[in-house]
Amino acid sequence: MLKILNVTHRSLQRLYESGSAKGVKPEAADKLRKMFAYLPAMDDAEELLALATWKAHTLTGDRKGTWSLTVTRNHRLTFRVDTAEDEIYDVNLEDYH
Repeated sequence: MLKILNVTHRSLQRLYESGSAKGVKPEAADKLRKMFAYLPAMDDAEELLALATWKAHTLTGDRKGTWSLTVTRNHRLTFRVDTAEDEIYDVNLEDYH
C-alpha cells in the first residue's frame, strides 16, 4: 500500500483531506475522489496501467518519473512515486492546455 505524502494544489488538498470540492471543477470532483481512493490502495504504481479510462502514463524529459492521469479533457492529476518509501508525493492538478 502506498501513502499520499503531500498534495501541492490547494483545492485538491482540501478535497483530499476533507472531501470539500470547493475550488475544484464540479465535473472533476467525483473522478478525483475515486483517484484518491484508489491510489493509496495500490501495491505498485504499475497497477495504473491496467486502468485504460484514466490514460495513465509517465511523463518524459524534465518531468521523467512523474505519473499523469486524465481527469477531464484538459486536466491531469500528476504525482511522483517513491517505491523505496511506498509514498506518493507532489500530487497536483494541472491544466495541460
